[in-house]
Amino acid sequence: MNNKEFIAFLSEKNGTSTRLTAELTNALVAEVSSQLEDENTVSIAGFGAFEVKKKLERVLVNPATKQRMLVPPKIVVNFKPNNALKDKAKSK
Repeated sequence: MNNKEFIAFLSEKNGTSTRLTAELTNALVAEVSSQLEDENTVSIAGFGAFEVKKKLERVLVNPATKQRMLVPPKIVVNFKPNNALKDKAKSK
């Protein structure tokens, strides 16, 4: 399902216009992104939690050349699904 199909589905389900649904969806994504930029955890009831994790720098070895490379530290976003969402996915 792409973004356009998702917006159309939500607007039909809620009986609202696609324009309003798109604005609300964009506002939700913008706020979640803003909170993650501030390194806050965002929990959505019945869905799951988005959290920011810091990965430390590490050394990798290229198996072909045996050359050692230093991978710099980085920040990644992690999603942990709610147990109810996990159960729904497992039941299908």
